[in-house]
Amino acid sequence: MAVPSTYRDQHFKGSRVEQERLLSQSCTLYVGNLSFFTTEEQIHELFGKCGDVKRIIMGLDKFTRTPCGFCFVEFYLRNDSENAIRFVNGTRLDDRIVRTDWDAGFIEGRQYGRGKTGGQVRDEYRTDFDGGRGGWGKMIQQKVATSAAANN
Repeated sequence: MAVPSTYRDQHFKGSRVEQERLLSQSCTLYVGNLSFFTTEEQIHELFGKCGDVKRIIMGLDKFTRTPCGFCFVEFYLRNDSENAIRFVNGTRLDDRIVRTDWDAGFIEGRQYGRGKTGGQVRDEYRTDFDGGRGGWGKMIQQKVATSAAANN
């Protein structure tokens, strides 16, 4: 059986005990480190090799409603989701190493990025250039835009 990681969603509404119970029974996975260009079809193709996928919920920038590098994959069976963690975690999709983790279950609203700029928090503070995740980190993009505006 695939063991839950030590990561826990800090925005979970409920007790730690309830969260642990849901994680131990969940058929839903959080999938991270996706390219902004990865499609739902590509995700279905990869995860479908582990079992029947019930649904895929793409992570979206909360302001632009464009993909922002994560999704939730929900299986019908726990065993299929365990296989996905075992066999898909750490593999490549769109030239990126995919991260999978247990999720306590998708709730409407969680598909939106939690960063101040609408996407994922990690992309706000990133200092490297990553073409698959929108180029430079958001803070650097804002500094460049501010500097360019000041020079004009």
